[in-house]
This record gives sequence, C-alpha cells and structure tokens, in this order.
Amino acid sequence: MALHFIGIDPDTDLEHCPTVWADEQSGELVIQGWKASPDLRAACEANTPAKGSIPDSEEVIRIPARMVPMIREACDAVERTAVQ
Repeated sequence: MALHFIGIDPDTDLEHCPTVWADEQSGELVIQGWKASPDLRAACEANTPAKGSIPDSEEVIRIPARMVPMIREACDAVERTAVQ
C-alpha cells in the first residue's frame, strides 16, 4: 500500500479530524470523516439509483467543504499514478 497523506481538516482539534490520503498503488482515495446520522444515511439511500440499503462494508461520511482542495490534490495524485 502506497498511502500518501494529503491533508487534515485545518479546523481540527486533533481528536475529531477528517483526513484525506491517496493510495497511489491502488489508485483510490482514502477519506476519514464524520459518520453520517441515521437520517442522512436514509436520505442517501432514498436518493440513489442503487438498489437496497448501504451495505455493511460501506459508509456514508461527511467532510467539511473547506477540505475540497485536499480532495482535489488526492484525486490528482491517484490520477497521476493511473496514467503512468
């Protein structure tokens, strides 16, 4: 696994800290965020073309909009890896 740290929520208290990494080997983003509330999970399940509920192997997470630049950077990192 080639996990590359991209960034952490700049407003973090270092205990509750959404974080973004790029796994350059698998070409995937790895994102730590706040767990979605049951209401948000239900809204996501109701607003998708996918059939059924969200499986136990997946999770809906929330991250602050201030982290969008980090997500863009992570996307660029995994995209560069995929192109090589």
